[in-house]
Amino acid sequence: MDINYKQQLPEKPLPICIIGAGGIVKDAHLPAYQKAGFEVWSLTDIEVEKAEKLAREYDVENVYDSVAETVAQAPDNAVYDLALVPDYFLEVLKQLPDNTPVLLQKPMGSSFDEARHIYSICQEKKLNAALNFQLRYAPFVNAARSLVEQDAIGELYDMEIRLTCHTPWPMFPSVMNKERLEILYHSIHYLDLVRSFLGDPQSVMAKTLRHPEKSTSSSRTTILFDYGDTLHAVINTNHDHEFGPKHEESFIKWEGTKGAIKAKMGLLLNYPEGVPDKFEYCLLDEDGEHEWKTKELEGSWFPDAFIGTMSSLMRYHTGETKELPTRVADSLKTMAVLEGAYTSSRRGGISLNEFNLAGEES
Repeated sequence: MDINYKQQLPEKPLPICIIGAGGIVKDAHLPAYQKAGFEVWSLTDIEVEKAEKLAREYDVENVYDSVAETVAQAPDNAVYDLALVPDYFLEVLKQLPDNTPVLLQKPMGSSFDEARHIYSICQEKKLNAALNFQLRYAPFVNAARSLVEQDAIGELYDMEIRLTCHTPWPMFPSVMNKERLEILYHSIHYLDLVRSFLGDPQSVMAKTLRHPEKSTSSSRTTILFDYGDTLHAVINTNHDHEFGPKHEESFIKWEGTKGAIKAKMGLLLNYPEGVPDKFEYCLLDEDGEHEWKTKELEGSWFPDAFIGTMSSLMRYHTGETKELPTRVADSLKTMAVLEGAYTSSRRGGISLNEFNLAGEES
């Protein structure tokens, strides 16, 4: 089986202006772009000393403390990489040149209404804008998509994403105290991934919860997608598992009428060091016999998947491809599913009081 998982790079890479110099830039954006051979033209952050330190480490020539100065000095063909929390998107987008390529860190706002405002600005300024839903481009996801597109596992009828781990939220001070946390800043990856394989669901059901002894707003979530009466898709996350690695889990599983795929996401176990990924697949033969095989893949979610989102945007902007999978119009649909999940969690399920059980014998 030919499993194609390598990311296609642009023939004409564009210079990158990164706005924001936080942990995600240090851990993923800069290592990814260095690995791909992309030119990072500038780093911009109001904490200019932090940006200068990263610039020295990655040989970035230009450092600025304002978006206005970045735009004034940037090359005409620059792509802007907004590595910011969504609170600043509208302010920054309004300052960017029209008709330019822009990659926004997910999420696309803190709510669906904010996402619509961001989408409107991008439309108004004719920006080639996309969201950094980079999990779509992780090597193990590319490999799975390759098998699915070849019809190797037949008709998909089940997709499951499960995470049971200890997440060190204090490592993310800019988001850990947000009113919306787990779905907005973590499970949104999985919402988008499910949509990328299965399309838009008819509806979504969800419950997101907090830990009884922690101050974070939410750290465990279950999300169930409605795709009719044969296709099952579910996300289960538990970031509160503090009982060691023995029973930790982090995987995506696809099952079809002719086979199955399971991808271990090692990054999320013992984060941020992580453990090795693992990609396994099983294809039924003519007699229905099965054998699981393992495919060794180069790279991982961090930093390699970040090459994918930037490459996709560059190739679209330069006309090398007509597809931009994480374009803002598509990402708006992911935000709609996210808002649906929060609405479902808030409204709750069907109360048993409706069945009038009072007085029934136990």
